[in-house]
Amino acid sequence: MHITRISALIVAGTVALGLSACASDSGGGSSAGDDSYTIGIANFTLDGPYFSGMDKAIKDEAEKQGAETISTDADGDAAKLASNVEDLISKNVDAVVISGGPLESAPAVLNSLSAASIPVVLVDRKFATGEYTSWIGPDNEQIGVQNGEYLESILPDGGKVGIIKGGPADNSIGLARTNGLKSVLSENAAFSIVEAPDFGGWGSDGGLSVMESLLATDPDLAAVFCENDAMCLGAQRAIENAGLSDQIVIAAVDGQLEALEAIAKPSNYVVTGLNSADEIGRLGLNRALEILAGEDVEKDTVVPSPQITKDNAQEFIDKGTF
Repeated sequence: MHITRISALIVAGTVALGLSACASDSGGGSSAGDDSYTIGIANFTLDGPYFSGMDKAIKDEAEKQGAETISTDADGDAAKLASNVEDLISKNVDAVVISGGPLESAPAVLNSLSAASIPVVLVDRKFATGEYTSWIGPDNEQIGVQNGEYLESILPDGGKVGIIKGGPADNSIGLARTNGLKSVLSENAAFSIVEAPDFGGWGSDGGLSVMESLLATDPDLAAVFCENDAMCLGAQRAIENAGLSDQIVIAAVDGQLEALEAIAKPSNYVVTGLNSADEIGRLGLNRALEILAGEDVEKDTVVPSPQITKDNAQEFIDKGTF
């Protein structure tokens, strides 16, 4: 991964503004004389702080760079996402940034954009099938590995680790995070793993409910890992309600502000891996502008996901997060 390449994305939007007359060459709707590009934002869902944070970051960066945006929300409906993209095409957007949420593939969407010769940038979620212009996101498996290694370091005697998944069963982002964690802990005989049978739905209420059920069957947990911070914030409430905060430590992914504040206190929430909606959203917008400026861009860009513990949580709180 080329860090300098990522840094260059921030500059690229400025270059793109002076080249808006080139948009017709890239298949978009801007023509010579337009003041800026128009970027469509196709959100599969805005339900949850991560996805609404991504949408806000893209819009904020577009305003900073002098570009216009048209944002849509499919409310978790793949057919509506396809319809929203068709609408964006009809409005002659120059490029489309897709935040796919838990959606694994969107062939109709990508095919429509390809037929219209409109570049598409995927942020966070890389679809399993279909052609896209560029993707920017985290190494989810590596975040899971980081969490596994951290749990090993603070639990030298091992213990039972519960896992709360977001779902559905084929969610590649969640699977990558869990598999990363398991790849570490399954090699250590001092640890055992219990996967909650129900999905937490990526939300705090879901995490609370699943954690309550998990505690009913496995009250001797030493740690719990959630595939995102929102679920673990709910799980933390369930653990506190059960009077087990001194027994069970919490590890998760994303870097949600409330999780960072819990880690900074400190509390039994001990670690998360950064998957910044703000950073990825801004990079995605600038990647779209870079493409429209005619730059040769990376097909796939992995954004670093630093580990956040009590030692550096305040640093990330001060930087701002979603």
